[in-house]
Amino acid sequence: MKTRTLGPKGPAVSAVGLGCMSMTDMYGQADAAECVATLERAIDLGVTFWDTADMYGPHRNEELLGRVLAGRRDKVFLATKFGFVPDPGSARGVRIDGSPAYVARAVEGSLSRLQTETIDLYYLHRIDRETPIEDTMGALADLVKAGKIRHIGLSECSAATLERACKVHPITAVQSEYSLWTRDPDENGVLDACRRLGVGFVPYSPLGRGFLSGDIRSPADFEKGDFRRHAPRFQGENFTRNLDLVDKVRAIAAAKGCTASQLALAWTMAQWAHVVPIPGTKRRSRLEENAAAAEVTLTAADLAEIEAAFPASSVAGPRYTDAMMAAVDG
Repeated sequence: MKTRTLGPKGPAVSAVGLGCMSMTDMYGQADAAECVATLERAIDLGVTFWDTADMYGPHRNEELLGRVLAGRRDKVFLATKFGFVPDPGSARGVRIDGSPAYVARAVEGSLSRLQTETIDLYYLHRIDRETPIEDTMGALADLVKAGKIRHIGLSECSAATLERACKVHPITAVQSEYSLWTRDPDENGVLDACRRLGVGFVPYSPLGRGFLSGDIRSPADFEKGDFRRHAPRFQGENFTRNLDLVDKVRAIAAAKGCTASQLALAWTMAQWAHVVPIPGTKRRSRLEENAAAAEVTLTAADLAEIEAAFPASSVAGPRYTDAMMAAVDG
């Protein structure tokens, strides 16, 4: 597996990472044995940039990774996230807490569940509008000094918030949804801010929540309890229009000699040398396919062809419901 750095001066990680959320959450049932086998296969392949969060499960995802990594923690660059707190009275059932007091409590829970003394990359999962980012960053900087985390990250932050955060302590990575069908970081200046500030960029859902693989042909393909059943882009006419776009990607990929997933991942990596996608999967076969995307090189002509077939303006439907979009820093 090739490596990349999170920012020009940041730590080296596998060029393609692994999003672990689906192993315990959001996308239907997961086979526990296959998930463990997938994590073990990731180590074998050199896919050693793993992403989790305390809210996945909740807690069960971190616990799974902690069990798998027992005795071989040094094999993986481990990222987790904090900030979501259960809140039955809210529309989403959760609220965001970036207060210094909660930072101190949250990290201890993650360290325990992950069975580790240090977290390599610790993200604020969403920006807390009630707590100045400077206060959150101060608490995270204290964790770095204490050796409990090595690097600080932000997820779904605005360019302005990133600028403010970097004045308190260096940010190693920003994680945001980014793919052929979610170009928000291009449009809102976040990716440009990362380039300017030397901050690595980590696209989550780089395969459009699996849609860009081309294997999802109908909303009926989703299991009961799958988050995508209620996502706007997977509904009605939006689904049909977006499927037409995906079929164009499949045709380009076939001509290139790779899969649609590999083409989509290669596209994200072609946007900047310090972009490291973290496609999620719970199956070894998908992991192996995604890992091979690191070997796909796109020429300027390839990128122009992809853009002509799949311009950002052609995507139908918002990426989240209104309630979920309200948690995105803008």
